[in-house]
Parts: sequence; structure tokens; C-alpha cells
Amino acid sequence: MNLRLLALPGAERLTAALAHAIEAPVAALDFRRFPDGESYLRIDGDVRGHDVVIAAALRDPDPQLMTLWSLSDTLREMGARRIALAAPYLPYMRQDARFREGEAITSRTFGRLASQAFDWVVTVDPHLHRYQSLDEVYRIPTQVVRSAPAIASWVRANVPEPMLIGPDAESEQWVADVARRLGCPWQVLLKTRRGDRDVSVTLPDASAARGRTPVILDDIVSSGHTMAEAARHVSEAFGVAPVCIGVHAMFAPGARELLASTGAARMVTCNAIEDETNAIDVLPEVARVIAQWSRAQAGV
Repeated sequence: MNLRLLALPGAERLTAALAHAIEAPVAALDFRRFPDGESYLRIDGDVRGHDVVIAAALRDPDPQLMTLWSLSDTLREMGARRIALAAPYLPYMRQDARFREGEAITSRTFGRLASQAFDWVVTVDPHLHRYQSLDEVYRIPTQVVRSAPAIASWVRANVPEPMLIGPDAESEQWVADVARRLGCPWQVLLKTRRGDRDVSVTLPDASAARGRTPVILDDIVSSGHTMAEAARHVSEAFGVAPVCIGVHAMFAPGARELLASTGAARMVTCNAIEDETNAIDVLPEVARVIAQWSRAQAGV
């Protein structure tokens, strides 16, 4: 396989998991910061003529973007044939419209940056709200790995008689997909957001949930307020503590404590972002599409 992987600093475990799955070598990177905060980078290995995938854990993107750009630029100077980005969590998808005059539509800004730096991007369930697909944001080919198969498999093995619940309309695309795979009922709550930490939801029709275990599913768990509000109301309506599942484990300060206070039966996440709550493995599918991309570049 004409493929090398390279870890953006902080993504070493992610890179090792992908490299093991596709049996591809990892190029060594010498990285450190100078006293003034600037980065020193040295790629140790011959990448000329190879396709290189930079694996990146972009939960906190701003401090990493210059390093990411520099790695891509250096790889091109060293003769890498094609350069791809494997970012299971794709940042800067939230700001997808200009709500007030002068606001930056950062999803498009990041999309332009990535489209200049890379030839291909693979990610897991990006936060598409007003966009229909990443093609509206990126000028390069992209591949989206769906978490629904892995989530459905976990729910099937761990939750008896589930009922899937989405905390808001945005979550419907994930909830409906997982519920279809499980063959179980699902509902989506009506969310009213008055601020970043002020959220309320409308109670679902609890009659359809008799004898079932409620499973609340959302793509990003950040402040935790949406999930916590949903968990409280679902617990009251169903008389059963819900299982809470998030695709991307952002967990802003205080989010874990807030979710713990709801009495949820369990909080689990996919490993698109590394976290102690990870129980659902989506990386094998990420590795599979990377290998598929590499074979396509080689004409195999």
C-alpha cells in the first residue's frame, strides 16, 4: 500500500488505531514548541511519491491549525503525492450562516483552508444543519463515515427494548437512522433555546414507550444542557432513567457534572473524540474508507 499516516500532535492514539487497522506505516514527527509558542516540526521519513493521511483530533482546533497547515505544506515540499485529512471530529461546522451583520461564517472559512491544504477529507457525522452536504463547504472530495451502524450495534447488545429519542429537530437525522436499523420506535423532542446554557424541551408522548428503555441520542454533547434537559423530562415522563449517547464527546467544563445530576442510567459516546465515556468504536470504518481511498489513488 502506497500510504503513510502521520499524527498531528495529540492524535497519536487515533493514528495508531488507524494504522493498525489498515496495516500502514506511521511517519515519525519531531514536534516541540519554542519559548515564544511557535512550533518546530520535522517529518522523519521519506514521503516522496506516497499518499499521506494526517490524522487529527480537532476537539480544540485553534491552537492546532498552524501546525496542521505547516505539516501539509511541508509534506508537499517533500514530494508527497496526495495529502488527506482524517478528522473524526470536524470543527467549525456550527457557524453555518450569518445571523448578525459582521459575523464570520467560520464553517466556510475552515472549508476553504482545508480545501487548499488537502486533497481529501474523511470525518464522522459532521454537524450538518443548514448544509445538505460537505460539498457545499469543501472544494475537495470528502467522505463521511456514519456512526449509526456502530451505535445501533451497541444499543442492540446493551439496551433491552429501546426507544430512540432525539433532544431536538437537528438530531432527527441520527435518531431516525439508528432506529430504522434497530426496528424500534423513535421520537424527537421540540427544543427551545434561549441562550447557550438556557434550553427547554417539550415532553414527548410517553404512551409509545411503555415497557421500553429510552435512549437519548445527539451528535455533539458540549455544554450538556440539551442532553440534560431531555434526560430530566424523559425520566419524568417514562418513569425510567434514560441511556444517553453522543457521537462527539466535547464536554465543556461542567457538562459532566450537569449530566450526572440528571440521573441518567449511562452516558456513552463514540470514539470520534477520545474520552473516558467512549464505548462505541467508529474507527474501523474510518480506517476502511482510508484504505479504500488509498487503493483508488493507486488504481487498484
